[in-house]
Amino acid sequence: MDTIFSRRTRWPALFIVLCALGGPLVAMDVRQTSGAAPVLWGDPSGRSPVPATSWAQVAAQDRAAVVGIRAKRVVTRTSDTESHAAGSRTIRRESVGSGFLIQSDGYLVTAQHVIAETKDIRVTLSSGGEYRARVVGQDAATDLALLKIEASGLPTLPLGDSDLLGVGDPVAAIGNPFGLEGTMTTGIVSAIGRVIGAGAYDRFIQTDAAINPGNSGGPLVNTAGAVVGVNTALVSQTGGSVGLGFAIPVNLAKAILPVLMTSGHVTRGWLGVSIQPVTPPIARAVRLPGERGGLVIEVLPNSPAQAGGLQLGDVIVGYDGRAIATAPDLGLMVAETAGGTEVPVQVWRKGVATTLMVRIVAQPEAAGEILAEQTEDRLVVAVQRLTPGLAKAVGLPRPVGLLVLDVEGSSPAEGILQPKDVILEVNGHPARSAAEVSAILATQKSGEATLLVISRNAATMLVPIEMSICVQE
Repeated sequence: MDTIFSRRTRWPALFIVLCALGGPLVAMDVRQTSGAAPVLWGDPSGRSPVPATSWAQVAAQDRAAVVGIRAKRVVTRTSDTESHAAGSRTIRRESVGSGFLIQSDGYLVTAQHVIAETKDIRVTLSSGGEYRARVVGQDAATDLALLKIEASGLPTLPLGDSDLLGVGDPVAAIGNPFGLEGTMTTGIVSAIGRVIGAGAYDRFIQTDAAINPGNSGGPLVNTAGAVVGVNTALVSQTGGSVGLGFAIPVNLAKAILPVLMTSGHVTRGWLGVSIQPVTPPIARAVRLPGERGGLVIEVLPNSPAQAGGLQLGDVIVGYDGRAIATAPDLGLMVAETAGGTEVPVQVWRKGVATTLMVRIVAQPEAAGEILAEQTEDRLVVAVQRLTPGLAKAVGLPRPVGLLVLDVEGSSPAEGILQPKDVILEVNGHPARSAAEVSAILATQKSGEATLLVISRNAATMLVPIEMSICVQE
C-alpha cells in the first residue's frame, strides 16, 4: 500500500491529507455552480431522513449504502541510465477510498482525488459484491466525482441540508479508513465554512469525528442518517486523525452532481481580476465605510473585467445585486454565473460608489489573491527614479516609478516594502519623484493610511501602510 500523499499548509508542521491511500494529490478549489435542472436523488419509494433513536440505528440503516473503492493506475517513468540510453519502468499504484450510493440503479458519489487519473475502478458493496465502475463525471475544483456501476435494487442514502448544520451538532463519518470496511466514527461539527488553504474557495465542514486515510469520498451524516457532507481531508502531523477532519458540504454536491450527470464536467464563470481582502488599513485608505468587498489588485488583459471597465484599486462591493462581504465570496458568485451573462458589478472607486455592467465568460481559471502586510511604525524609504536599464532589470516595460533602494525602520516594517520594489502610485497619484510623493503624503490627514501600488518581481500589488512614511532620493 502506498504512502499517504500530503501537502503543507500555512500551519507549521501540519499537513493537509487528502484521505485516500495512494491517491494522486489534487489542489482543491471549491466553487459552486448552478443553472442545472434539479435532480431528485434516490427512488421516490426510498426512506426519508427521520431522526434515529441512536447511532446504532443510523449505522444499521446507512452502512449498507456505503461502498469501498479501489482505483488502479499505471505510471510509466522514463530515465537515463549510466550509459545514457533511455530506460523506463512501469509503476502500478492503487488508490483506496470510500463512496456512497445515491440511486438504486448504481450511481454513487466519491471524492475526485480517489479516482483521478485512474483506469480500473472497482467498487465493493457492503454485501461483498464487487463491480467495475465507470466515471460519469468529475470535478477537481470541488473534489467530487460521480460513478456508475451496473446493478439495481441497491440501498441508497438521502441527501440532507448542510445549511442547517451548526457548531456542536452531532455527526458521524462512515467509510473504509485504512481499508477497514464499514467503519463508523462519531463526533460533532466543530466549525462551519472552514478555510484550510486548499483553494481560494474552500468552505469545509470541520468535524472531530475521526477521519483517516481511506475515508475520502465517504459520507458525513447527521442523526437522521442523511448525508450532510462528503469526507475529503484531514489536518495531521502524522497522517492519522487528530480530530481535525473536513467534509465538502452536501449542498455544494447537490449543485454539482446534476451537472456531472448531464455533461460530465463543470464550466464556471470567469471575471478576470485578482483580488485581496479589504483590511481595516485598506478600508481607511480608500475611504470605504466598513471592511467589505474585494480590492482589485490586477485586471487581466482581454478579460471581462477589462472590457467592463474595472480598474486597479477598485473595491468590488456588490455582484449581481448581492453584497460582497469578503473577497472569496466574489469568486463563488462569479463561478456560479453562466458564461455570456451580463451582470451589474458594484464598485467603490476613489470614494464614490458606481455600477459597471460586465459580461461574464466561461473560464475555469480561479482568481488569485495577494495578501499585503501592514505596520504602524515609521518607515524611511530610499528610492531612485527608474531608468530604462533599471526597468528592464526589474521586469517592467517602461521606466515609470521609483525603485526602492533601501528600507529603514523598526522590525514591524519589514515586508511592507523591500529593496527592488518599484513604487508606481501613491494614493492614486503616479510616483514620479520623491519630492512629488512627499507632497502627496503631506496632504494626508492625521490617521489616514497610505495606499501604494508597487511592482514586486514583475507582479503588481496594492500595499496599505498605516504609519509615518518618508521617501528620500
